[in-house]
Amino acid sequence: MARTALITGGTGSFGTTMLNHLLKRGYTNVRVFSRDEEKQHNLRTRLNDDRVSFYIGDVRDKERISIALKGVQHVFHAAALKQVPSCEFFPMEAVRTNILGSENVLEACIEQGVEKVVFLSTDKAVLPINAMGMSKAMMEKVVAAKARLYHDSQTIMSMVRYGNVTGSRGSVIPLFIERILSGQPLTVTDPRMTRFLLPLPQTVALVEHAFAHARQGDLFVRKAPATNMGTLAQAMLELFRSDAGIRVIGERHGEKLYETLATAAEIRRSEDMGDYIRIPVDTRDLNYGKYFTDGEIEEDHLEDYHSHNTRQLNLEETKELLLGLPIVTEAMKRAGLAEA
Repeated sequence: MARTALITGGTGSFGTTMLNHLLKRGYTNVRVFSRDEEKQHNLRTRLNDDRVSFYIGDVRDKERISIALKGVQHVFHAAALKQVPSCEFFPMEAVRTNILGSENVLEACIEQGVEKVVFLSTDKAVLPINAMGMSKAMMEKVVAAKARLYHDSQTIMSMVRYGNVTGSRGSVIPLFIERILSGQPLTVTDPRMTRFLLPLPQTVALVEHAFAHARQGDLFVRKAPATNMGTLAQAMLELFRSDAGIRVIGERHGEKLYETLATAAEIRRSEDMGDYIRIPVDTRDLNYGKYFTDGEIEEDHLEDYHSHNTRQLNLEETKELLLGLPIVTEAMKRAGLAEA
């Protein structure tokens, strides 16, 4: 059976990984929807694959996304403004892309009869303190509200939430590599700062899990280990046999000491699926009184699931994880290191 998929933000780190995965899965057409023509040209040239179509457009333009969605069965929404500092300085840009743009994608999917759409969120959306996280949290609320409103829609809408994608464009690892190769010290905002670490293939597996198991409005979390930035920086220095050292520069705008993937309230109503956590949409309506008078009060000692209380990788485990990243091993080869 011929299947067509569309990836918004399809030239990004996740988008290109998902694209290659879908082609291996036998999709007959995969549409890349994004606004950067240079990145599209480079990807088109590199792939040279007739099964891939390219659409220039912005998720802020609902009409444009609607045109691109005609005849599409499956959608993976990855387009977003993701950099915390830039969203702090230009928060309305985050609103226009991450909230309003996501609503455009969702409404267009419903109108075009898309079978399934998965929205990519982030741990920064949980208990957010920065504009990027707040905009992603609002995106989650928009999807949840639509799921309640269109609970019997033929379009199954779901979300995935994950932490730092190791080695992705804009993440700290490419920055560390650049600084090591140029002989500069690694800059760390706070060595105690912990972050979830999730390799790109596992983010694709998370989306695939949502795609296969989602009910209307479900949100899925992938369980993941974490490490602190001091350990990560030291692991990089040892892998590259560098004595460049580490320089602490202090927290940037909107940074947290740790990130949360799920709150205790979410975990309380979740389903443990092994490597994954399913968090169903809250289906209560506006008649709050009946829940107050008739509902059960549960007393428990559940904690938020965050990067301080998940499994912590030690130095050797962090080095092992890094050696599984092509961006690291390729850089080691360029540096002439025998281990690569």
